[in-house]
Amino acid sequence: MSHKLKVLGIAGSPRRNGNTDLLLRQVLAGAASQDTETKTVVLTALNISPCRHCDGCLKTGKCVIDDDMQWLHTDMREADCIVLASPIFFMGVTAQTKAMIDRCQALWVIKYVLKLPVAINPNKERRGIFISVGGTRVHDLFQPAIATVKSWFTTLDISYAGELAFSGIDEKEAILQHPTALKEAFTMGQKLVAGNVLK
Repeated sequence: MSHKLKVLGIAGSPRRNGNTDLLLRQVLAGAASQDTETKTVVLTALNISPCRHCDGCLKTGKCVIDDDMQWLHTDMREADCIVLASPIFFMGVTAQTKAMIDRCQALWVIKYVLKLPVAINPNKERRGIFISVGGTRVHDLFQPAIATVKSWFTTLDISYAGELAFSGIDEKEAILQHPTALKEAFTMGQKLVAGNVLK
């Protein structure tokens, strides 16, 4: 019996049912259409404290803070694909998203200090994409956030497979007025699990 790919979607916006949430749903719908197992995590619904830089994870690779990151670390390590969705706040990801990323220091320890595999199944290629919108049309609006996401994916042993990003999208549900965005998101989800080039 073949193993169903596990696709983990992470909603990093503080606004529920906003533009990145709508795009994330379409990406996961596209992935699900290819007979995968999908799960969505909404960061605002979780208890995630900021990293304390206490170095408590250095010997074990386990964060000493007992909150929702404990099980989210497991979900990240088990996922075959991760889809991170966050709007742009001041040229970066949201505070909720950054707190989650920073708390992956324990996984960084597993990889770089303990020299152990981060992935539960280290023999399979893992892929990830970044979904984002920004209200302005500033040049290189998404590049700082993409740099952060790429660094995070590297720690998780996930290949960065691309991004779907739309500038000039600010008001809630404005993405619904975009002529191709939702279709692009659905197709990207299909391509992600098929292992196709996304860019």
